[in-house]
Amino acid sequence: MSRFSQPDPELGHRLSRRGMLGVAAGATAAALLGAAAPANAATGNATAATGGATPATASGAKGRGRPVLPPGRLGIQLYSLRDKVSTLGFGPVFAELERYGYDEVEFAGYTQGSAGPITLAQLERLARNHGLNPIGSHVGYYSDDPGAYTFAQNLTKVLDDAQALGLKHIGTASGPFRYGSTVDAWKRAAEDFNTYGAAARARGMKFYQHNHSEEFSFATDNPKVRLYDVLLKETDPDLVHLEMDIYWAYVGQFRFSKRPDGTPAPFEPLNYVLRQPDRYPLFHVKDGESDPSNPYGYNMTDVGDGDIDYQRFISAVTRLRGHRMAHHWQAEHDNPAESFTFARRSSAHLHSLREKC
Repeated sequence: MSRFSQPDPELGHRLSRRGMLGVAAGATAAALLGAAAPANAATGNATAATGGATPATASGAKGRGRPVLPPGRLGIQLYSLRDKVSTLGFGPVFAELERYGYDEVEFAGYTQGSAGPITLAQLERLARNHGLNPIGSHVGYYSDDPGAYTFAQNLTKVLDDAQALGLKHIGTASGPFRYGSTVDAWKRAAEDFNTYGAAARARGMKFYQHNHSEEFSFATDNPKVRLYDVLLKETDPDLVHLEMDIYWAYVGQFRFSKRPDGTPAPFEPLNYVLRQPDRYPLFHVKDGESDPSNPYGYNMTDVGDGDIDYQRFISAVTRLRGHRMAHHWQAEHDNPAESFTFARRSSAHLHSLREKC
């Protein structure tokens, strides 16, 4: 049973973001938690009866409608808490997430330089003991190393480990750039993804791809074609699902609303979801302040401090018939100033949102 997830070389090269560091427990570090935990943390776990509204008391409910966030569907991408996992271990981190009202966790690797080893069975049990459902995990797409822990090099092992954790979703945060940025290159990548999706489905899981902004760029051999549209068209919707990182999708909107020749090519990220809601079981909820001077258009912030309208976005998805409980919403910040504070404040904000009457 693997306790390690190797780095994704493509993503590290392109985005200086996911180190794909793994995770390990360090219960002996619990004594450090009192000093590390943020003050005035919201207490109590969200319940189905209240729609997980307990953490909203930290910022106050906004409006009188029903909660925008469905009960039991708030998760967090553990990459956001990698500093705490590496120093405190999984147990104390999970305890804090339980206090903040989180329901689910998404992994970005299964070891993280922590105090000691942990098996995947122990990791699943520890999460569930704190009321946290392991919902998914990011694994690299491919590598030049034949022994790498990626879908392309070790598909069976990746799926074995996902099953050991009880995951219902297993995916990659790598873009489909393995063969290049042409239409045919993305068709080849789509074939790979269909293969991984079929293998995951055979085990009762859903394969998914998590976007950054580059997926919304244009094919180098046909600048009238948006690459994300190629991915959607060429992958089987029953086999390949999407985890929309909402922040990066709006960065893509800022960067790629014009074709290379300057002609307009506007798009709205939410419309992709509304057209095919069944393809988006997972979302990354991350926020940013609009900044046209930034080449990406936004400065990343804690959820609730930015300009992305999550009341609008989440409501639009969850109000679709049959879709209120069909999606999972994972809070994330790539580099939070203080990761526990980010987790607490993001949960409080999302739980405070109310639908407009």
